[in-house]
Amino acid sequence: MNSGVRLIRNDRLTQAVDYAYAAVADAPVRSIWVAGACPLDLDGNTVAVGDYAGQTHQVMRNLVTALEGAGASLADVAKTTVYVASSRQSDLGSAWKVYREYMGEHDVPSTLLGVTVLGYNDQLVEVEAVAVIPG
Repeated sequence: MNSGVRLIRNDRLTQAVDYAYAAVADAPVRSIWVAGACPLDLDGNTVAVGDYAGQTHQVMRNLVTALEGAGASLADVAKTTVYVASSRQSDLGSAWKVYREYMGEHDVPSTLLGVTVLGYNDQLVEVEAVAVIPG
């Protein structure tokens, strides 16, 4: 697939991270902003209550579906933000591990952060993304 995203690494910053430090999208491209993908099923119910990894799987499946609806894929993502409703790093790590499984070699710039609460009942994880595809 010919992605409009070029990931940038920098040897003056630590290489001990599993994401690129920047992403470049050379014009012309079509930009896609994806609302935060949530761990909801088709009926709007939160899945995998209490399970960070389980919710992240649903979030990522929903993100893939949202991207497909806009004519894009995970390979077209230029930036993500991963929200985890927890103050424990181990919970953030559980969500991040699943997120990385889906992103594979496409290690886009991302921010992982713990938050107090997310919008749906029993929601633990949310991922928002910006994607670009060749124009």
